[in-house]
Amino acid sequence: MFNPSIWRMKRFADSFPQIIDLQREINKLFSGAGQNTTLDYPVINIWEKDDSLIVTTELPGMDAENINVSVVGNMLTIAGMSKADPIKEGETYLRQERELGNFQRNFQLPFSVDAAKVEAKYEKGILHITLPRIKEDLPKKIKINS
Repeated sequence: MFNPSIWRMKRFADSFPQIIDLQREINKLFSGAGQNTTLDYPVINIWEKDDSLIVTTELPGMDAENINVSVVGNMLTIAGMSKADPIKEGETYLRQERELGNFQRNFQLPFSVDAAKVEAKYEKGILHITLPRIKEDLPKKIKINS
């Protein structure tokens, strides 16, 4: 009458299209592994130190005048324009991996910062931004009455 092994095969066969879809999604995920996209330029590091956020990003070969840093509320924006290295007549690029052109990255900060006290320094291709936390946003100790 009822054969359990046939029933199990039927359930597996029914799920086969979902398995194929899963495999397709996994292949899509790993097909670009190791390749940078325009969404992650410039790469950054952010950490917290002494009630401030420290942000560093690599911007090789740029002039400080071509870099814009702005803070609105708790949103940090780093934007700018990188230009191609001039090549001389008769020279041809064999490989060109550095990003060129306009870029912009926006970062949601974990707390409000004092925009008037933000400091940015650009040295040796590294942009270093210090974003002090606004005093009103610092954690406050609450006295417990008994």
